Amino acid sequence: MADIEKIKKLRSLSGAGFKDCSAALLEANGQIDKAIEILRVKGISRASKKMSRSANEGLVSISENDQKISIIEINCETDFVAKNNDFITFTEELSNMNNSFSSDRKKLLSSKMKNGKTVDENLLALISKIGEKITIGRSKTLEKLKSQVFKYSHTVVKDNLSKLGVLVSIETTDNSESLKTFGKQLSMHIAASNPLAVNIDGINKEILEKEQELIKEELKNSGKEEEIIKKIAIGKINKFKEDNSLMNQQWVMEPKKKVKDILKELNINNINIKDFIRIKIGE
Repeated sequence: MADIEKIKKLRSLSGAGFKDCSAALLEANGQIDKAIEILRVKGISRASKKMSRSANEGLVSISENDQKISIIEINCETDFVAKNNDFITFTEELSNMNNSFSSDRKKLLSSKMKNGKTVDENLLALISKIGEKITIGRSKTLEKLKSQVFKYSHTVVKDNLSKLGVLVSIETTDNSESLKTFGKQLSMHIAASNPLAVNIDGINKEILEKEQELIKEELKNSGKEEEIIKKIAIGKINKFKEDNSLMNQQWVMEPKKKVKDILKELNINNINIKDFIRIKIGE
């Protein structure tokens, strides 16, 4: 067996397990630098094998400063790993970095973390150490300039780490308590109702085309006349648009009203729901 002190040192430098460090040092004839290279190559090999597996667990993290607020999703295979301290520490640091880079993925992956290694290198090391597929998922940054940005986290694991996170940006100069209450409720509404866009015209055309195909398939064997089928199809796609555009959704706290009605009742000049993002682990 390789010298125990060298194994300890290699473990602290690489984050790899005891057995892997011992084997790498033996292969490297006790040279720590060479052993690190061996572990890295093996880590990349192990990571590439694991990347074909599904990663439907993980954490959503929110970070912010005075200028902007960001949300990012880090995925893993099991909820057990999502609660692992190494995974949580990696997620927290990555979330802060993501906010600094305004969710620029290319810059994020090539940037160095606190240990002097890049995000990519740390990700590979974490995969090798934990033994699960880990991926960096969706992310988005919202600027606070001329806007109030509200957040909501559901199924909180720790601080700003959760299983579902929402950010919503409201363009306004108002700072009243009624706006703050509305903003918080709106972020909760988005979490529950999962809209696709703020307004109907913002819904992705590919999603609408797919929905139209599904409706067409559903009505194909109904036995109804062609003209009636066309009218039903138009009605169904219009309802889909209403149900999936935030402004036209029924307000969760008062279903007889729509979100746009509640916004109007605030009686705040020049107010506009500018943007939002909702990230739920597993979706």
